[in-house]
Amino acid sequence: MSNLSIEDFEVKLTEYLCQVTDSAVKIDALIPLAGGASRDSWRIDARIDGQPTRYVMRRDLPTSMSDSALSRAQEFRVMAAAYDHGVRVAKVRYLCEDPAVLGLPFFIMDFVEGISIGRKVIQDAGLAGARAVLPEQMAEQLARIHTLNADPLDFLPRSPVDQSPARIFVRRAYDMLDALGVKSPAFEFLLRWADQHAPDAPAITFVHGDFRVGNLLVDSGGLAAVIDWEFAHIGDPREELGYLCMRDWRFGADHLHAGGLAPRERLLRAYETASGRTIDRAAVDWWEIAGNIFWGITCLAQADRHLSGRDPSVELASLGRRSVEMQMEALRLIGKVGI
Repeated sequence: MSNLSIEDFEVKLTEYLCQVTDSAVKIDALIPLAGGASRDSWRIDARIDGQPTRYVMRRDLPTSMSDSALSRAQEFRVMAAAYDHGVRVAKVRYLCEDPAVLGLPFFIMDFVEGISIGRKVIQDAGLAGARAVLPEQMAEQLARIHTLNADPLDFLPRSPVDQSPARIFVRRAYDMLDALGVKSPAFEFLLRWADQHAPDAPAITFVHGDFRVGNLLVDSGGLAAVIDWEFAHIGDPREELGYLCMRDWRFGADHLHAGGLAPRERLLRAYETASGRTIDRAAVDWWEIAGNIFWGITCLAQADRHLSGRDPSVELASLGRRSVEMQMEALRLIGKVGI
């Protein structure tokens, strides 16, 4: 909570909400939301002119896991565009970039009921009905996301017209390792393989950038909302399909390739039906390997945030050890598809 006490935090947030709503505001509860290592998220239970209202605040942390992450103002605009496009996403309400208010930029959006903790989504007996319909719902939402008009969102990262997103990914991964000062034979081998087998992209679209179980709100009816849009960019839509199928997002249900929910082919066929695109399975294989490489490097970056002293956190420190799991998984997948 930066340098603010919980009491000061509540007072300043109340003053801000009074200003932007032009109403009398009473905050009844501020509840930290679990599961966010990239941003500080709080549920706000309030009464606005006496009417019960529930919001979620998403606020910057002192450090970021990646230089490519969008700012809160940019994420706000992306979510607003997605909402207007008919994507299942919370409606954003208020944006504040003034650090004098709460120390760091934040925005406020409507609260959407649901569970985003991946292990609960995959294992909770009460969500069995949701798991039965989630693969098709996820495919439908991805297809809609990939048709979002990104022209007004000119700040989004995108590949130069003469380079494929796959090759841009390889270059970015090398840059991340260099910035961390990491010398790793495993990553060097993985990235050399990735560069040699990088697929061309027949279509470039808007991409959510972190679409997976754990970044979805799930209720008894299935997918309630897509969250965490800070890695949105313009790229290869097959990136999302490979990334979603990573082993780390299956939460113990390893036999169900697509997010611990279904065989991969079921997801891909549902996506093809919803999008009208034919998907090259080999390209999805490549992007699953790339996803493991990226997440393996990101785990090291998360640990560096803690080790540097800039953002002390046991959660960030613990993520560093996960990197070797991603390296092993990427090597296993390369052995499976062939070198």
